[in-house]
Amino acid sequence: MLRRKITGQLEYWVKHKNKKCLLVQGARQTGKTFAIEHFAKENYDELITINFKQTPSAAEIFSGDLTVDNMIMGMRFRYPGKVISPKKTLVFLDEIQECEEAVTSLKFWAIDNRYDVIASGSLLGIDYKRASSYPVGYVDHLQMYGLDFEEYLWGIGLSNDIISSLKDYPKEKRAIPSAVNTQLMNYFRHYIATGGMPEAVQRYVDTRDFSEVDKVQRNLLQGYQYDIAHYAAAEEKVKAEKCYLTLAKQLLDKENHKFQYKEIEQGARAQKYYSSIEWLLRADMVHLCKNVTAIRYDLSDYVRENNFRAYTTDLSLLMSMKDFSLKQHIVENTLLGSTKGGMYECAVADALHKRGYPLYYYKNETTKKELDFIIQIDGKVIPIEVKSNNSKASSLTSIIKNEKDISSAYKFVDGNIGISEEGVVTLPLYMAAFV
Repeated sequence: MLRRKITGQLEYWVKHKNKKCLLVQGARQTGKTFAIEHFAKENYDELITINFKQTPSAAEIFSGDLTVDNMIMGMRFRYPGKVISPKKTLVFLDEIQECEEAVTSLKFWAIDNRYDVIASGSLLGIDYKRASSYPVGYVDHLQMYGLDFEEYLWGIGLSNDIISSLKDYPKEKRAIPSAVNTQLMNYFRHYIATGGMPEAVQRYVDTRDFSEVDKVQRNLLQGYQYDIAHYAAAEEKVKAEKCYLTLAKQLLDKENHKFQYKEIEQGARAQKYYSSIEWLLRADMVHLCKNVTAIRYDLSDYVRENNFRAYTTDLSLLMSMKDFSLKQHIVENTLLGSTKGGMYECAVADALHKRGYPLYYYKNETTKKELDFIIQIDGKVIPIEVKSNNSKASSLTSIIKNEKDISSAYKFVDGNIGISEEGVVTLPLYMAAFV
């Protein structure tokens, strides 16, 4: 069984929920249902799971008055073998996007406060079934992703003590022992090839066979394509799928990783396809790294809305868009040129996204200076460069000299920890998971 960080977040919510329900949101197949049900079995006497996609008839429980007593009565009739008691039962409303009145009911569960209620769903950001009254102020939100690199290391058997000790090296600006760093880079390449979707990771843990992992990844991609076909509006179905399936080409097959509509079809323009990108974003199928015109806080004030990079929300999906040989090259460290640089850029973007950072990048066509990523921490901007080897980051060095507001910067490399005269902290690529 794969250990997930969300378990600690669920424990925190139970202790501090302050009369609120919890809504766990995220892309499909990220492990929401499994994690919540496992948590419930460990912490409650009884679990009532209603999966509205699996049993759509269960929506009848929410078709009448949305009082807690009325809904509990409906559950007792539907699940006569369950002992439903206040404070001892977790009510889990899974795939809640399929029942708009169940979404509305979260307000009344929260006001009543006798039962802990967790809901989960994917595609909650799209106008598929919009709740008649969204329970603003009565719900805590939690975003769930595929496994990050640290969770992957847990999955393949590394102890928490070993992993925790790694975090001390960047703080102390000490190089990691060479043999350890080499092994961790190997693990990181395996993680990139596998991605973080739980089923793909579990298949790798069980078989150590990337051909088996590949089968899982391709099934996941088909599931995502089905969601586009099933949930997108008629005018968006084909366009959204075309946008999605072009991501690998956008990120791995060309030097410029800006999302370019011409890669979808000849003569394509934002006017035709931007609404499809918005749909994929709301459906948790992509996340964006937006271009900014200045490197200062608040970066959102300097965004160029139609200039962005689009990434899959997990590397498993990106892998499934390319030939199996890509995984072999990643694992054997034989990637070349722009593909290698693009792959590592995607891996760092994935790590930072799963850490919860909105991503930005900078490119000045006049000065030719550019930064792969910029994040914000405590009101400060942190520029980041990604290198497939350990070459110089000329743009980063120059920008630091000229921008007085930048107090720290990172360069992620296929190398070890170090610090330059300009104050740029060099870190191994896998350390992006711990920033």
